[in-house]
Amino acid sequence: MLKNGCSLSRLAFTLSCPSWLAGFLLCPAILLSTELGCTQGLQVMSTGPQTIQKVEGEGVTIGCSYTTSPFDTGELDIEWSVVSPDPTQKDQMLISFTGGTAYIHSNDALAKGLKFAARDPSMGDASLSIAQLSSAHSATYQCKVKKPPGVDMHKVSLVVMAKPSVPKCWVEGGEMVGEAVSLYCKSAKGSTPLTYMWRRDGVDPIPAAATQNSVTGELKISNHSQSFAGMYLCEVNNAVGAEYCKINLKANKPPNRAAVIVGTFVGSLLLVFILLVFIGLLYWKLSNRYRYEKEFSNEIREDVPPPESRPVSRRTTQSAIQHPQVTYSQVGGTDMSSFSEGHTPSSNNHTPVKYAPAECDSMYGYAV
Repeated sequence: MLKNGCSLSRLAFTLSCPSWLAGFLLCPAILLSTELGCTQGLQVMSTGPQTIQKVEGEGVTIGCSYTTSPFDTGELDIEWSVVSPDPTQKDQMLISFTGGTAYIHSNDALAKGLKFAARDPSMGDASLSIAQLSSAHSATYQCKVKKPPGVDMHKVSLVVMAKPSVPKCWVEGGEMVGEAVSLYCKSAKGSTPLTYMWRRDGVDPIPAAATQNSVTGELKISNHSQSFAGMYLCEVNNAVGAEYCKINLKANKPPNRAAVIVGTFVGSLLLVFILLVFIGLLYWKLSNRYRYEKEFSNEIREDVPPPESRPVSRRTTQSAIQHPQVTYSQVGGTDMSSFSEGHTPSSNNHTPVKYAPAECDSMYGYAV
């Protein structure tokens, strides 16, 4: 940026000089002073590539060195920031150095492990050090050095990539001779682009009839045979690492169709026989239960006793109690008048009558 500004200054001075003053020393002196000022101004230089690729979990140092001139007399100010991908948004300040002190300006994941690589950034080394990288550190970083009137900056892109995870290998298809079989390989994690490559785990190459897709991780065999059987290895890799998995591909002979048909028929007959036996046992059990319930109900009817005779009504009994035809006599040989409804008293010479106490029927609750 500074060099471009110097070039424009030289061009402006050259155009501003009239042709009639070309032989004098004024314009050459002005151009010489401009050239000296440009070469001696503050410059920021990069000590590494413009794009850095690193593995997640590693550390990195983003280089930024600078030189000043005697004309730069102001206070030194160094700033590291993340450039916003949206030009309408502000850049995010990360760390700065001014007045001999370093300051952290962010509390998010980007600020973790940030520090200046040099103990004293004022000595010309403003490199940034990040202890442990994560996917959040992938961004474009800008180093800006100011020492008025000099100012310059430098940008570096950092790409943090994740190694592929251990892939999973599996087979789709019956592994039958004469049929189509596909081997698949897939890694769940890893920075794109991921590249898959199948090979045999040995010296024998994969037969040319098989086709593989390096993007999807599929190895397709249209007509499987014994020549394809064996151990296969799938390797997945990206710019920062690689992983692999193994699988054993078999070549099974197709089953005998006649035997399959006979077996199916025999199995069907056996199933029907078992079903009939189950139905017969169920019917026999239900029949025995019905017969037992019928015999049990007949036995209950035979054991029932005959109904008892109808008891004398309570009204008749009460009438007899109210109007008894009872003759009273004197106990112990004494004369006692006898009364009988509708009869006259008899003579005093008669045989005494003995009476027994009435018994109470416990079933009906009155005397019988």
